[in-house]
This record gives sequence, C-alpha cells and structure tokens, in this order.
Amino acid sequence: MRLGLAGGYAGMGMGEDLLELVQEADRLGYASVWVAEAYGSDSPTVLAWLAAQTERIGLGAGVMQIPARTPAMTAMTAATLDTLSGGRFLLGLGVSGPQVSEGWHGVRFEDPLGRTREYVDIVRSALHRENVAHDGEHFTLPLPDGPGKSLRLTIHPPRPDLPIYLAAVGPRNLRLTGEVADGWLAIFLSPEHSADQLASVREARAAAGRGTAEDPMDGFDTVATVPVVVSDDLEAARAAVAPYTALYIGGMGSREQNFYNRLARRMGFDAAADTIQDLYLAGRPRDAAAAVPMELADATALLGPPERIAERVGRYADAGVTTLSVAPYARTTEERLATLRLMAEVVTP
Repeated sequence: MRLGLAGGYAGMGMGEDLLELVQEADRLGYASVWVAEAYGSDSPTVLAWLAAQTERIGLGAGVMQIPARTPAMTAMTAATLDTLSGGRFLLGLGVSGPQVSEGWHGVRFEDPLGRTREYVDIVRSALHRENVAHDGEHFTLPLPDGPGKSLRLTIHPPRPDLPIYLAAVGPRNLRLTGEVADGWLAIFLSPEHSADQLASVREARAAAGRGTAEDPMDGFDTVATVPVVVSDDLEAARAAVAPYTALYIGGMGSREQNFYNRLARRMGFDAAADTIQDLYLAGRPRDAAAAVPMELADATALLGPPERIAERVGRYADAGVTTLSVAPYARTTEERLATLRLMAEVVTP
C-alpha cells in the first residue's frame, strides 16, 4: 500500500502550510498528493504551483469537476500538467453534486453516469491525439450544421494513457468506475464495510475485460482519503474529525439527495445519519458534529496514539486499498509534519 497526501483546498483544509507538507511528503517517498476543488480554489492551478516546487510526488486532481469544464478543456489541462510535471499528473474526475453543478456551474445534474461515461471517452480520445468526434446524449463534437471541424490535440503529452480516476460513492457509480477508469477516489471508506463497494468495481472490471483474467483489479488504484489524528485522547480525536464528517453526512447536499448520507446508512449508521442531517440542516453544525458517534468516526479514520494507528492501518491494505491518502488533523504545522512521518514509518509500500 502506497501513501498519498490529501491536500484539500487552497486557503482551506491544509491552509498556508500546504507547500511545506507536500515537500515533506515528497521527501518521505509519498506516491501522490491530491488537491480538491468545489467552488473556491481550482485544483489544476494549485497542482501547477506544486509541480514547480517538488521532484517526484504524483500530482492528483481530486477532483476536476465534470460540470466545470468541457471534456476537451480537461484533456488540454491534463496534457499540459503532465508535460510540465514530467509525467506526474493524475486526473481525478467527479460530477460534484446538484447544488454545485446547477447553482455554481449552471449545468443540470441529469444522468450523471451517462455524462461521466461520455466525458471520459472524449478525454481519452483527445489525450490519444485522435481527431475528436463524438455524437452522444450529452456531448456532440463537432457541432452539426456549422463551421466546426474534428480537431486533434496539438501537443504530445508524455503519457497518452495517463491514469484517470473517478470519485464515486454509490453502487452504480462504482460499477462505472470499474468499467472505464484506472482508479477510484474513495471517501469515508471503512475497511469493515468496503467489501460490497470493491466487489462492484471488481465485477465491472472483469466484465469489461480489464486487469488480468486472474485478477481484474490488477493495475487499478483504490485511493482512500483517511483522516489521521494522533492523540492519546480518543474522544478528542473523534471531536477533531467530527465537523468534517458532519459536513458531508449532514450538509453536503439536500435532504433528498446527499450521497454521503446514503453511504453512512449503507454502513449501518441510519440513526446517526438522520440525527446529523437534521441538526445540520437546522443550522446547528456544532450539534451535528457532536452527534457523530465514535463508531462512525473510528470506522472511517485513524484515531489514537501511534501504536493504535500502527495496529489499525493494515485494515486498509487488507480491504484492497492501494493508496492511503493521509489527511493529517492537527493544530500546528509541526504536528501535521509529524503525522506524515509517522505514517511513513507504519505503512509499507
């Protein structure tokens, strides 16, 4: 199992010490850093900045939002970043959610699976420097009855087959990920509850003839973002990750359409999911965080003193995680750096 660093958003999450953390992860041999975007900082700009100041670490978009860019623009950005970084770019894609897609980008959140499938097809075609032409339900290139023509990417990316990852939560999206992508960006992955999720990916890869006959998961990268809180006080560790958990389960979407709330229910935390969402949508995020049970926090994060974390981290590799993307929760930069060093000691590539 490799190590990654969950870089969050520029100006949020990691904060002003992002570069220092990424450079230390690069020095420690971390395989990748993953940078997020929603409706603030964008991931490609941050990754270009990091690329110029690191040497080996993979540079992952976690994610580039599908409604934010045309597939051709995403292919151009991916090819440019991979060229400038010497072949280190990792393209993560995600459809976002209805509130951001429709409220920020002005793109209807309709048929997200069909849109994703077509999007990946066009991106791959462009990166292979084919003359891009597509006639689908969501994208038509070139536009008919006009001056448009089928064009080819003018630059030669170092890796036409650069890896494409999908952020996926639900069963249907996981099957699509197995069918068309090279990796899965997982969030709130609990090793004890992940068998069905990874089975969906495996079955789809087998049906699509991906991997090998012996192992359809061969060559597939399962990247799990995992909060890590080093503390002798388990309740304090729970409290540190609880606002993040409550935000996603309670507030990331509407009551009717919250993918993370549904995930918590599939893991058996129905009552907690109800309570967290009720409190969050009532404008009580602190109470929602307080309602996150220890069992849920402990299932989806690494909490406790170093020896407990060392004992529990192997569960992820045993479940099938191939890259553990560490989100170090701590008050100071030095403590976050110490968390990265601890994980480098307890995780064997």
